[in-house]
Amino acid sequence: MSDLLRPPSVPRVLSIAGSDPSGGAGIQADLKSIAANGGYGMAVVTALTAQNTRGVRAVHVPPTVFLREQLDAVSDDIEIDAVKIGMLANAEVIRTVLAWLTVTRPPVVVVDPVMVATSGDRLLDPDAEVALRALFAQAHLITPNLIELGVLTDRDIVDWSDAIAAAVALSDETGAAVLVKGGHLPGDESPDALVEPGGVVHEFGGARIATVNTHGTGCSLSSALATRRAHGDDWSQAVAVSRAWVRESLRGSETLNVGGGQGPISHFAGLWRRGGIVSSPIPEEVVADWWARIAEIRSDIDALPFIGGLADGTLSREPFLFYLGQDALYLREYARVLAQAGRLAPTSEEQAFWAQSAHGAIVGELELHASWLSPQTGVGTWTFAAEPAPATTAYLDHLRSTAFGGDYTELIAAILPCFWLYTDLGKRLHAGEFGAYARNPQHPYASWLATYADPAFEEANRRAIGYVANAAAGVGPDARARMFRAFELSSRHERAFFDAPMERCASR
Repeated sequence: MSDLLRPPSVPRVLSIAGSDPSGGAGIQADLKSIAANGGYGMAVVTALTAQNTRGVRAVHVPPTVFLREQLDAVSDDIEIDAVKIGMLANAEVIRTVLAWLTVTRPPVVVVDPVMVATSGDRLLDPDAEVALRALFAQAHLITPNLIELGVLTDRDIVDWSDAIAAAVALSDETGAAVLVKGGHLPGDESPDALVEPGGVVHEFGGARIATVNTHGTGCSLSSALATRRAHGDDWSQAVAVSRAWVRESLRGSETLNVGGGQGPISHFAGLWRRGGIVSSPIPEEVVADWWARIAEIRSDIDALPFIGGLADGTLSREPFLFYLGQDALYLREYARVLAQAGRLAPTSEEQAFWAQSAHGAIVGELELHASWLSPQTGVGTWTFAAEPAPATTAYLDHLRSTAFGGDYTELIAAILPCFWLYTDLGKRLHAGEFGAYARNPQHPYASWLATYADPAFEEANRRAIGYVANAAAGVGPDARARMFRAFELSSRHERAFFDAPMERCASR
């Protein structure tokens, strides 16, 4: 059989084994193991057991005709990248699986022989043991425990050197690699060794992990090995990675608190710790969620007297010029914040976008402000002559603290409302949502209102939303929550900023 593999992106791994209704061993453990190691798990049931963490109470073996139906149903439809074989209860079951293997020839076959109970009792009769040896001819890797290895080689295994010698003998006999496991040896160490055909031995050391939660460890390890090999690892790499995963799962098993006997390992302990259990949204979901969560703020802005007066042309010149003076102060600092986003950006595309936005804030928008505030001199000292209002100072303090706190994702979330709220408001003003007069060329603030619906600004807004949403979808829940807090606080500052001109006029 060829040992060359072309690994798929997600290996399709079939477990052929008995069931364990308590979930710790058999096909239930195999499916967890396959998933935890990046594969798509499938299962064909060879036997139904009544068992828990304390022991096996009964075994039911379905007819082998049905077993073959299961095997054919899977292989007729799905390309199988690896097979792990566990509990095969009798000779007829073994021969059925062997006949199917001979036809389908999976590229990876791992056999975890279930031959001897924990008590030491033999589980297979002599006819079944003979059939199992024939099955080994189809295997690429065999993973017996020490008791099973002794039975298979008719040797007494007293120490680690005996185990290695027995594994070499079994590999020579079968032509398959053999993983010999030292977990049943006494002492503080729990070594394993991979013996490849030709006698090459790779040893793997490790301190014994103090836990009683070892139910299903052999099942889990063998299915992990099949999955890692289907990923493209060689056998030595597969053993190293799978052992590390099993040891991590053993260490995490204490938190499961399953059963009163020999508990299971925690197959996903490492994944839960590293990735959490909260699903990540896609960018489109982030956009919809964030926009909905600031609905009240957006509604408040729509209802502000400043926005109403700006739309219907009744806004007096004084609050409008006050607003422009504050906005000029804001834009000068906002451009620096945008430039900082460009410095922190992880890609050249984002660096360029934020830098161009900073340039646009200075060259484009401030020139428009200057046409109202300092028309004789253009952008200069008089453009920034206003005394900063409390709302302006608070908004800029928030942006500056976020900008120079060093977190790019929070910074662009804080920047976004200035793009998004302005674009949304401009589109709706231009569409006549606040009254048809806002679209009239004779409107006193027509030149200003036209800037709200600028297609270039709308495109910049689309890109800004995309960068923020992609970043939020790519971080964990805690970081995403921090991003939203920065975004929401900026939105609240936007509301206060729009309200400030009329508040000032009312206070005078």
